[in-house]
Amino acid sequence: MKTELNKTTGGANMVRRSFLRYAGTGAAAVAILGAASCKKDYSKGSSSNDIGIGDMGVLNFAYALEQLEAAFYLQVVATPYSGITTTETAYLTDIKDHEVLHRDFFKTVLGTSAIQTLTPDFSKINFSDRASVLGAAKLFEDTGVRAYDGAGYLIENVDYLAIAGKIVSVEARHAALISNLLTPGSFVASDQVDTNGLNYTNTIAEVLAAANGFLKTKVTASNFNYYA
Repeated sequence: MKTELNKTTGGANMVRRSFLRYAGTGAAAVAILGAASCKKDYSKGSSSNDIGIGDMGVLNFAYALEQLEAAFYLQVVATPYSGITTTETAYLTDIKDHEVLHRDFFKTVLGTSAIQTLTPDFSKINFSDRASVLGAAKLFEDTGVRAYDGAGYLIENVDYLAIAGKIVSVEARHAALISNLLTPGSFVASDQVDTNGLNYTNTIAEVLAAANGFLKTKVTASNFNYYA
């Protein structure tokens, strides 16, 4: 499946520049990228598909989800569903661009600690049907927001936590938009937000169980099982 940022030379530098624009160009952002580029494989799990431990494990968890979302939206934009409108095309293209940036950002930050490139399995999705595509998009976006919210407390580095907060804020905007495309006015429906006005959360184990249903390359989290 095609990727966009990797088509050009110097793709990693482009990702870094793009990240610095939305993360801020302060010392903390520079430090994140500088330190992460020197990371070794100590954080990896027992296989190349295991997310590993600690902060790198949580970032790998996010990287796996962003890979899945990026692959999905790249396919959606490449093969538009029947009857797609100009407005819907613009919305879905914007989301695709965000997910590709998120995916490539995590790949760059993780460096040699990154899990491998995952192969999606979208056989359950009919990309020519609007309801099928937007239903899958809602599942991915809602799950993504729940995943970030559910795993955020495990992040120890405050700089990583700040970036995760910025990314999940964008994912929440995606989730609201997709929900509204399916059912106008449903952007804070009870399946997303509880009676306290808080977004629902899922554990790493719960999220990976759902995500692996759309992946040929399965992802494990053997060192995070006790958070299930």
